[in-house]
Amino acid sequence: MIAHKLLYCVNQTHYQPIVMRKLSAIALYAAFIGIPALFYSFKTLKTTGNIFDTIKIETGLISGIKSDSSDVIAYKGIPYATPPVGNLRWKAPQPAKPWQGVKHCDNFGPSPMQAKPVPFMVYTREFLIPEQPISEDCLYLNVWTKARHGAKKPVFVWIYGGAFTSGGAAVPIYDGEAMAQKGIIFVSINYRVGVFGFMAHPELTKESGNNASGNYALLDQIAALQWIKRNITAFGGDPDNVTIAGQSAGSISVNCLVASPVSKGLFNKAIAESGSLLVDNPTMKANDLKDAEQQGIKLADAVHATTLDELRKVPAEDLMKAPGRYSPIVDGYVLPETVAQIFAEGKQNNVPVLTGWNADESFVTSFANKDAFIQQAKDKYGADADEFLKYYPANTDEEAIRSQIKLSRDIIFALSGFKWASLQSSQEKAPIYVYYFARKLPATPEYAKYGAFHTGEVAYVMNNLKFLDRPWKLVDFQLASLMSSYWINFATNGNPNGKGLPVWQQFNTQSYQAMVFDNGAVNLELPDKDELLFMLKRVK
Repeated sequence: MIAHKLLYCVNQTHYQPIVMRKLSAIALYAAFIGIPALFYSFKTLKTTGNIFDTIKIETGLISGIKSDSSDVIAYKGIPYATPPVGNLRWKAPQPAKPWQGVKHCDNFGPSPMQAKPVPFMVYTREFLIPEQPISEDCLYLNVWTKARHGAKKPVFVWIYGGAFTSGGAAVPIYDGEAMAQKGIIFVSINYRVGVFGFMAHPELTKESGNNASGNYALLDQIAALQWIKRNITAFGGDPDNVTIAGQSAGSISVNCLVASPVSKGLFNKAIAESGSLLVDNPTMKANDLKDAEQQGIKLADAVHATTLDELRKVPAEDLMKAPGRYSPIVDGYVLPETVAQIFAEGKQNNVPVLTGWNADESFVTSFANKDAFIQQAKDKYGADADEFLKYYPANTDEEAIRSQIKLSRDIIFALSGFKWASLQSSQEKAPIYVYYFARKLPATPEYAKYGAFHTGEVAYVMNNLKFLDRPWKLVDFQLASLMSSYWINFATNGNPNGKGLPVWQQFNTQSYQAMVFDNGAVNLELPDKDELLFMLKRVK
């Protein structure tokens, strides 16, 4: 999910990502306009004669809402930490406080603090968080289950995207009922974003106890995973069979959690859809702690705060107006080294991985003509320009446009997943499976041009097409059933294959096999493999 309009614009000499403007809660599927639809099939759980009347977790009793159309019960808005407000702003999440009586968990908690959601490009209201509530008090999670206490079902934890500046779990296509109906425990979590999730400062580093600051979003995710470890048995989940999954910034989060020593033992499988920090990404870079601290100093100056106490009293709206770029930080604690270094040294958490990207996920809206594109290739790649133009041809202006879209996709999304797959398969410590999503989502003419766009696969993966207002065809529902089954199987045992499904081969650097999702599922040599190999040699 992208919270900004990311435009990969081409000029005479280079490609440069331009942040057009903050669109806050555009968590590339951060919340649907049809939020009431989330509740149409649910009723408040009262007395049903089973253990789900109330569940006891570590902080007290909770009740949920049961679907009218399935056996799934949803528990929404469960606090997994104390609200990170006041003196807890920019601190690691603290344990949630106990309560008396039964907490009715029948509504999502507030989305994390961010600007008002505004549609852009293909991302209509369906992809935005609800306009309300939005708050710094946001550390809540949601559980969908049809299992009984102690059933030890696999657990699937969803981490949303949003360029680390927007997003939230209260998104209709993130609804967990369809996945839970297939036999897993589905959990979605909120975490802090933007200045609240990644603000570093020398004084914050001093007070932290870990000589680090800034990665509060990742610490929120880790705290949620720790909560799951302690509490998921009450929902019928297996605390030792947990899969973390995310898309875009959520995928980068997954990549960071796999890299982090702090998250060791909290999950045993990972799904990363469109994003990692294994190669330089012009739209998303991990900051060095010192650089991040300098940004924090500038922010404090901008809001006229001279102490942490003053900073913590600055209204959220004022903080969001101050300029800044927020993303994971190489802080020496959560990320002791860059993600690329950790993986190169084989220090990551070695878990089975499922990763991939979409055919048309790019954010180019301004294009060079064929002559300018060819000149850029010569300037950048010199003697290799002819080979570059073989993979990204520009014989006509129209062909040059298509090549710029493909180049944007590769640099921002595909190369990072390809590097992860290549590294993990060569280290031979855990399997990795790669997909390529090529289904062009059915759409009206206004949106059809976006094809298999960034985020387009999510509703299929979660079998949630009903939440998207599109002219779906039978093949789309079949594809959603197929993809969600692969994801469920992987979450169950680390292998997406199962009875009745086309065989999905592990990725390796001999055959480069990937599952291509379009009108169905076909295991093929990875599309565009040669261009990715060419580009991978030329990125850091």
